[in-house]
Amino acid sequence: MKKASLLITMVVVVVMLLAEPKVSQAVTCNPGQLSPCLPAITSSSPPSTACCSKLKEQKPCLCGYLKDPSLKQFVSSPGSRKVASACGVPYPSC
Repeated sequence: MKKASLLITMVVVVVMLLAEPKVSQAVTCNPGQLSPCLPAITSSSPPSTACCSKLKEQKPCLCGYLKDPSLKQFVSSPGSRKVASACGVPYPSC
């Protein structure tokens, strides 16, 4: 009887661990994290791997940046659009 109780308890614990919902990390919107993209935005040089990585990470924040009057001019610039396209990040339609 003790072995059966122990076995049932172990099965319940394993099922609970496997069924635990996955918690995704929230993105912290910080336009300063896009600083690796500045050379590509302001010149004809291609974006770096670090730039594309940060741009993809900050993708959920782009609409917020476009709605911020102090950031809109930078995010909506032709250079920013070029970098987003080169990194495979669709330009947001907010």
